[in-house]
Amino acid sequence: MNKLLCMLELQQRLNDSTNGTGWEKGITKDGKRINWRRCVYMECAEMIDSFGWKHWKSIAQPTDYANLQIEIVDVWHFIMSLVLEDGIYREGENFEQMAQWMSETEGYGEVCRAKEGEYASDEALMLKIEILMRHALEPAINGDLHIMTDDFFKLAEMGGLNLDTLYRLYVGKNILNQFRQDHGYKEGHYVKIWNGEEDNAVMKHSWESHPDMTPDELYAVLKAAYPA
Repeated sequence: MNKLLCMLELQQRLNDSTNGTGWEKGITKDGKRINWRRCVYMECAEMIDSFGWKHWKSIAQPTDYANLQIEIVDVWHFIMSLVLEDGIYREGENFEQMAQWMSETEGYGEVCRAKEGEYASDEALMLKIEILMRHALEPAINGDLHIMTDDFFKLAEMGGLNLDTLYRLYVGKNILNQFRQDHGYKEGHYVKIWNGEEDNAVMKHSWESHPDMTPDELYAVLKAAYPA
C-alpha cells in the first residue's frame, strides 16, 4: 500500500503544480474546466493504437508493448486524479483512506502477484481497454471509481506490469510531466522529439539503465538530454 500512497501524493503534487490548488473542484487556476473522464477515454483510444488492429492498413504491424505500457501509465495519472478529486472534494478522505480502498480491490491483488512481461492476448487487452473506456464514458455513479480502479489494475497486469514496474514507470512519467511543465509544455513550445526519439522513450530508457536513481536524479538526466 505504501507505493499506492506515494503515487497518490505525487499525483496531488503534480496536479497542484499544473492546475493550481483547488483543482479538485473541477476548474484550473486559469479558469479551464477539467474533465478527467475524457482524459481517460482519449488516452485509452491512443493505447489501442499500440496494436496493429487496422485490418486494411499495416496488417503486419507488431504490437508495441513498450508504448502500451507507457499509455497504461498515462491512464493511471488520470484515474488517480479522479480518485483524488472525488476523495478530497466529495468524500473528505485522506490519502491513506484512498490508498486503503484501492488496495482492497481484486485487481490490486492481481497486479501485486503478476509476473513482469507476461501479456494477455491482443484481443483480450483491447477488450479490457474498451471496458475501461466505457466506464469513463458512462455518467458517474456511486462506486464506479472502485470498479474503474479494479479494471485498471487488471489491465496493468494483462499488459505485462506488476506493482513494482507500474510504480517505477509512474514515477518516471510523473517526473517527465513535471519536466514538460517546467519547459513550456502548456505554452506550446516544448520539444517532444529528442534526437529522433519521443521523450517518453528517453525517460523509460534512462530509468531502466539506472533503476536506483532518485526522482531528482532522473529529472537531472532529462534536463541534460533535452535538445532545446
